[in-house]
Amino acid sequence: MMLKAFFRFYEELNDFLPQDKKKHEFPFEFSQGESVKTIIEKIGVPHTEVDLILINGISVDFTERLQNNDKVSVYPVFEALDISPVIKLRPKPLRITQFIADSHLGKLAKYLRMIGFDTLFDNHYLDEEIVRVAIQEHRIILTRDRNLLKNPQVSHGYYVREENPELQLKEIVKHFQLGGTLKPFSVCLECNGKIKPVSYDEIKQFLPSNNKEEYKKPSQCANCNKVYWEGSHFLRMQQFIENLLKN
Repeated sequence: MMLKAFFRFYEELNDFLPQDKKKHEFPFEFSQGESVKTIIEKIGVPHTEVDLILINGISVDFTERLQNNDKVSVYPVFEALDISPVIKLRPKPLRITQFIADSHLGKLAKYLRMIGFDTLFDNHYLDEEIVRVAIQEHRIILTRDRNLLKNPQVSHGYYVREENPELQLKEIVKHFQLGGTLKPFSVCLECNGKIKPVSYDEIKQFLPSNNKEEYKKPSQCANCNKVYWEGSHFLRMQQFIENLLKN
């Protein structure tokens, strides 16, 4: 038996909808007994993008079964508004901000590491491995693949809209409200390890020359031993981060 409910999706959730369903209420037919989560994903919106569902004005969880003629309002993540008293979808937001990026987002992963966020990335990650690691390590999945976010095991994920890596970084910083939690140059760009300050003598065997004056404030990755110092490349990255925060 087919039933019908009336849906309205808000803000960036409209990015997943065809033009005729964007920013207004529309009817959608479904089978009796289907959960609201199943129907939302049939419409095309990954459940990981949804932070609040109201059915006839009442907050519900993903398992709620819709009835004929229900009115359903679906909202994205609220970054600046505390909705914990009414949210029913998950116990609490994932507050430790660490990511795992899919194979399309290698440059973004390096940028996120540059500003201090633990971000796993490997060109060879399969979707199932990304999901497994995200669950085990409580990471937010960043992806350009909508189908990955429809996996029923995924609880925290974000579909990256921009294509340019610099704009992607700005998008992530804005979406997750990261501006106040940046720790630039604390994560290794190559392996995602932690960077710690070291003395010149500790790392001189890793350096391309013996001119100590070239290597101001050296630091080193505790995992892969890559060495960093405040040279011209450091100043360029610092300027990049400052420009990011201005915008």
